[in-house]
Amino acid sequence: MAQYWYNVETHEVEKDAQSGWKSLIGPYETHAEAEQALAKVRERNEAADALDAADDEDA
Repeated sequence: MAQYWYNVETHEVEKDAQSGWKSLIGPYETHAEAEQALAKVRERNEAADALDAADDEDA
């Protein structure tokens, strides 16, 4: 089964890894999921930042 990767340099989805690993986010099962890679990263970063802020308030 093919895997899809988001290339952070070209901002394009690649079917199977075509570029170097430093440029790729993934793998994803579908092209559509890979297209949303940056949004998912943003969501996860915001959630982690919120946890860090909560930890700072408890200290």
